[in-house]
Amino acid sequence: MLNWYLQSGNEGDVVYSTRIRLARNIKGFYFVNKYTKKDADKIIEIMGNVISNLGYGLKLIRLSDLDDITKITLVEKHLISPEFAYNKGEIGAIAINDDENICIMINEEDHLRIQVLSAGLELENSLNLAIEIDKKLEELIPYAYNDKYGFLTSCPTNVGTGLRASIMVHLPALSKTRNVRKVLEAVNSFDMNIRGVYGEGSTAQGDIYQISNKQSLGISEEEIIRNLKIITDKVIEQEKLARKILTKKEIELEDRVYRSYGILVNSRKLSSEECNNLLSDVKLGTDMGIIKEMNDLKVKKLEVYTKPANLQKYLGQTLDSYDRDIKRAEIIKQIVNE
Repeated sequence: MLNWYLQSGNEGDVVYSTRIRLARNIKGFYFVNKYTKKDADKIIEIMGNVISNLGYGLKLIRLSDLDDITKITLVEKHLISPEFAYNKGEIGAIAINDDENICIMINEEDHLRIQVLSAGLELENSLNLAIEIDKKLEELIPYAYNDKYGFLTSCPTNVGTGLRASIMVHLPALSKTRNVRKVLEAVNSFDMNIRGVYGEGSTAQGDIYQISNKQSLGISEEEIIRNLKIITDKVIEQEKLARKILTKKEIELEDRVYRSYGILVNSRKLSSEECNNLLSDVKLGTDMGIIKEMNDLKVKKLEVYTKPANLQKYLGQTLDSYDRDIKRAEIIKQIVNE
């Protein structure tokens, strides 16, 4: 079975993925910003002892046992945060399954960050699985919890449910019709965050944005995802309206997406940034039925395996940026011609 990031999901023409993340801390330990390496090692040991009882095919892996390229592949797949990969190598670990739809970060900003990832718009099912995992863990490990405030976390914005629900959306038509800023501002006004691909501090790449809840305290998990779905549905609606506007200039749209397709599949050398921008047009053209030579699976493979670290992992080679640009063009041809 294909990993979640290669699958097609609900509203897949606009929504790339859904991620549910629960922040949890273990009772009796300082938060990550104050504890020692000995505390960090103890927390990893505790998780190692309960993993087999937790199930889901999870395996415990220390970040120190992973090479740099492998760690960045996990960032590129949105399984771990950039800060965790770059700065927590000595104290960090993950519990991950083969399907890579469940990944628990250990000793990131909190002791535990339980993550469930799905293709497309899958808020309810993803939340149900995350809560199921969370309840099993709570039976095995005592959480830091307060009757008044809920789950205690290192960052005040996560106190309460500890839930951060995120939806990754592709908004090329809103960008091309110069309406994307209005939509981003509207999302922010409804007490939601809208950020770049890798969350806080990152920028959009290839017209991809991440929408997530701001509030975690004084609201239930179900209310959080219900509010997020309402906002996401509105964004999807606006993107699809913008696509209809683009079709009014049919030749211009077809010319744009086919020019991008032509450059993508015929280049001898292609940077990561240019590839992202071209893929945004190609995905739009494929989703709208304009580019007949492509399908959803090929687009998803291109999106994953052209990223710098995943490209090197795919080839089993360590490459400098110049050689990556050459190999990226070769891999694109290979995937397109499959």
